[in-house]
Amino acid sequence: MSYIKPKFYHPSLKKNKVGYVKADYEGVISTLCAGCGHDSISGAIVQACYEISLEPHKLAKLSGIGCSSKTPTYFLSNSHGFNSVHGRMPSITTGANMANKDLIYLGVSGDGDTASIGMGQFVHAIRRNLNMTYIVMNNGCYGLTKGQDSATADFGSISKAGSNNPYQGIDLCGLALELNATFVGRSFSGDKTQLVPMIKAAMSHPGFAFLDVVSPCVTFNNNKGSTKSYSHVRAHIEETSIFDFVPEQEEITVDYKEGDSTDVELFDGSKIHLSKLAPEWNPTDRFSAVNRLHEAKSRGQILTGLYYINTESQDLHGKLDTVDTPLNKLTQEDLCPGNDKLQDINQSFR
Repeated sequence: MSYIKPKFYHPSLKKNKVGYVKADYEGVISTLCAGCGHDSISGAIVQACYEISLEPHKLAKLSGIGCSSKTPTYFLSNSHGFNSVHGRMPSITTGANMANKDLIYLGVSGDGDTASIGMGQFVHAIRRNLNMTYIVMNNGCYGLTKGQDSATADFGSISKAGSNNPYQGIDLCGLALELNATFVGRSFSGDKTQLVPMIKAAMSHPGFAFLDVVSPCVTFNNNKGSTKSYSHVRAHIEETSIFDFVPEQEEITVDYKEGDSTDVELFDGSKIHLSKLAPEWNPTDRFSAVNRLHEAKSRGQILTGLYYINTESQDLHGKLDTVDTPLNKLTQEDLCPGNDKLQDINQSFR
C-alpha cells in the first residue's frame, strides 16, 4: 500500500518570516521502521528550518548510504539534494561548496557511513573547516544489513543477536574535538527541546558544525543490553547546559534557572544562550570540552548539548581566499581577463 501527503493546508496556519508554513519544509512519508529515531531527527530539521525562516531553495542536503542517508527524502522537498555513494558525502559537499558558497549545506550521515567507510572523508572535511552542518544519526548498528555492530557500538554492548562487542567504540565527538572542529555537539533524537536549537545554531555557524545524535534503532538495537537504546540513554544522559538559539532579528529575552550562564555571539549577530549545568566546562575552550567529555564517559554517562564552539572560525573559502562571487557564477571574462591582466599577475610574482 502506498501513501501520499495532501498538498493543501488550512489557510490560517502560521507562516514564518518568508511566508512558508511548517508543511512546506517536509518531504514524502518515511519508509523507515515505525518509531525510528531518525524520523525524530528529520522532524527536528523541519522544525529548525521553519523557525529560522530558511528559504528552501537556499539549502543543499547531501547524504551517503544507510538508513540515515534515506532521510533527506523525508524533509525539505523543495531544496537541492544529492545522494552520494557510501562514505563519500563529504567530498561531494566539498565540491558543491567550492562551486557555490552562497548555499547552506546540510550533510546527513550514519555511524557506518561516517565512522567506517567514510572516516577518511570525515576527518578531512573537519581539517579543512568546510562550511557545512554535518549530522550523524548514530544508532550503533548497521540497520540496512540486519543490525551488525558498527564502529560506534560501545565496548561490551550486547546486540539483539546476543553477541558481546569486543571492540572499543569510536567517539565521533571526541574525534571531532581532537581534529579541532569549530562546532561540536551531541544530542538525543528523543530530546526535541535540545535538538532543534542545536540544529539552528549549527546551521548559522561559519565553518564545520558537527552534531552526533544518538538515534536508537527500534528494530535491531533497542534491546536491554544496548547502550544506544531509548531506556539506556534516558537513564544515563547528562546535559552540558540548557540550550537556546536567539536569531539576530529577535529581541533577546531569556528565562533560565539559577546558576552560571553565558551568551555566545555568532558571526551574524545571532546568539546561543547557555545556562551551564555541567561543572568545569567552558564552551569556547576546546580542552575544557575534551576533559568534560572524558569525565562523563568515565562515569558511564552520555553527555549531550554543545561541547565546543570557535567564535572566530574561518571556513575553507576564507582559508583559500576565494573571490566573493561564487565560482559557478564567474564568467569567461572573469576567468580569462586578457593578456594585460596576465602580465600584471606574472609581474606580481617577480
